[in-house]
Formats: sequence, C-alpha cells, structure tokens
Amino acid sequence: MTTNLLDLDLAGLTAFCERLGEKRFRATQLFRWIHQRGASDFDQMSDLAKSLREKLKHDCHVTALPVVSEHVSSDGTVKWLFDVGDGNAVETVFIPESDRGTLCVSSQAGCAVGCRFCSTGHQGFSRNLSTGEIIAQLWYAEHALRKRLGTDQRVITNVVMMGMGEPLQNYSALVPALRTMLDDHGYGLSRRRLTVSTSGVVPMMDRLSQDSPVALAVSLHAPNDALRDGLVPLNKKYPLDELMQACKRYLEFAPRDFITFEYCMLDGVNDQPAHAQELIALVRAHAGRDGAWCKFNLIPFNPFPASGLLRSPAARVTEFARILSDAGIVTTVRKTRGDDIDAACGQLAGDVKDRTRVAERMARARVIPLAQLP
Repeated sequence: MTTNLLDLDLAGLTAFCERLGEKRFRATQLFRWIHQRGASDFDQMSDLAKSLREKLKHDCHVTALPVVSEHVSSDGTVKWLFDVGDGNAVETVFIPESDRGTLCVSSQAGCAVGCRFCSTGHQGFSRNLSTGEIIAQLWYAEHALRKRLGTDQRVITNVVMMGMGEPLQNYSALVPALRTMLDDHGYGLSRRRLTVSTSGVVPMMDRLSQDSPVALAVSLHAPNDALRDGLVPLNKKYPLDELMQACKRYLEFAPRDFITFEYCMLDGVNDQPAHAQELIALVRAHAGRDGAWCKFNLIPFNPFPASGLLRSPAARVTEFARILSDAGIVTTVRKTRGDDIDAACGQLAGDVKDRTRVAERMARARVIPLAQLP
C-alpha cells in the first residue's frame, strides 16, 4: 500500500524521503509543493529530480477526500461535505471576514461526547479521522478557494478545530496535523490563529500544552457541575474544578494570555442572570477578582428537533453578556453565519442525518481536481 503524503508532517516526510535514499532538503521541497502550491501530480514538481519523481509515483500519492457536496451561503460561508468511507461524511466550513478567513475543521466522523445541544453528537461516533483526512480538509479548501478567487495569496488565515468530533479524543492524529498547519513550509499559521476546541479532556489538555500549545477554546456551557453533567456528559469524568485547574495550567504555555470559554445560550436552561453570576464566581475562584485570564464567547443555539432545546431570546443574551462584562470579563456574542446551509456550530450533521440519502450521494462522489474547479 502506498503512502498518502498528506498523512505526514515535515518530520515524517523527511524520514520518508531518507528511506527512499534522498537528502533531507528534498522533503522540504516536496512539502512546499504539496501544501503551499497544492500540487498532487509529481510531474508538476519541476525542481525535483526525475528519478525522485519516479520513486514518488511508485511509493506514495497525494489524495484529497472525495467531495460529496458544496454549499455557498448568502453571506459567503462555504460548506463542504467530504466522504470518509463506509457511509460516513464530515463537514468543513469556511467563514470569510473582512480581516481574516477562518476554516472550521472536523477531527472525527461523528462524536462520542454526546453534548445535548449538538446535532453532530446525536449521530453517535463512527471513527477517528487520520492526520491526512484532517489536513485534506485544509489542503482542499485553501487551494480551491485560491483558484476560485484567482489569487496565489493565502486565503485561510485561521483554523479552528471546532468541526465534527472532539479533537483531543483523536490526539495521535491531531498533533501531526497541527504541526503541518503551523509549519512555515506548510500553511504557516501562527499559534494564535490555530485553535483547538475541547469539551474538557483534561489529561490531553495537559499533553497538548507540551506537544503543540496552540490557542485553546473550552466548551463550558454551564456554571455548575449539576447543570453541566446534563449538557456535557464528559463533565462527570472531569468536573468543573478539575477542568478550571487544567485551563490555568495550559495558560502557562498558551500563545495567548487567556482561555476562551464557549457558552451555548439555551432558553430557560443556562441563560438566567443567576447563571451569569455563578460564572463570575467560578472565574474569580480560579483567577482573582478581575477574571482577566479568560474570555467568554456566547453562542446562539441552532435548534434541531432531537434536542428539545430552544435558542435564548436576543435580549436575554445581551443582558447575560452585560452582566459578565460589568464584572470585568471580556465577553463576545458569536454572530451566526451560514444558517441557510446548516453551517453554523451544532448543525454540522447536515445531510448525514439521512444516512440512506447520503450513502446514495456518496456513491456518486468523486475527488474534484483543483484544475477543474470553476
């Protein structure tokens, strides 16, 4: 079986080239061709010796994920559905802003955490993605968007591991993918612009702080253990006090001086002024009175029938944000994007809810070569 080079970070690619009898600098050349220039055809790699190109054709390949569908929102958000085999699909979402372009990347097919408010979790868990399948989402999106926009400049400036799955439960594949994203010979992202979101896998948070300390976002969603146990089942294993301590440990190595807490606003569940006051007390208990070690991102809930939950009214979200802000905690309200294509956070299940229909579409799926993109 030949090797998909998207599975290898630069260190892995260097070792691969050495096994082929090639010098180390060839790996850097090859890495740049693949990730910076989007090349998958070894014959395009004109500064590589013909003998090396022949070896590469025999021993490896650069293969993206088959594209099942692409949807473009009225606000410019783009969502791709990728086939990862055996009837499974993952989604990747590009969110354009005036000052950045953010790609939301999946790490698993489905999710085992089962947060009550997340439609992805209601699919159940299928499997972890490989490093190559994680990187393939960025590889395809970056070079497809460049071609569409007619530019050779970087389009994706930020990556958030906030798509389908719990990234820290796929740690062995995640870290090499992060290293490829960060590598100056790859995508050249800064650690501040690469964010891993977790529901609170405490031991892996500690490992990440040592192996690849990028920006961290924690799915909090509740101010006390009793409520969080029902919303985020992982809390029963790693309760809030343990999670808060892990966040503070992570800050010693993080590229930013704060942890972001994601908080999905659920009507009548976690959105009352008393909940905001509990959050203030929770933050102050671990950081003193100013709460400057973290910030909150309040997320409007995107309802789906199986959840039995509703979105908090806008006025209540505004009041909740005001209470936190008045206590000196930096608080933002996430702007909803891509609602017309089910691209917003918690809606990433999309067509996967209908397994039969997706399976039929996957049978017709194919990899769309970048050269054939409109």
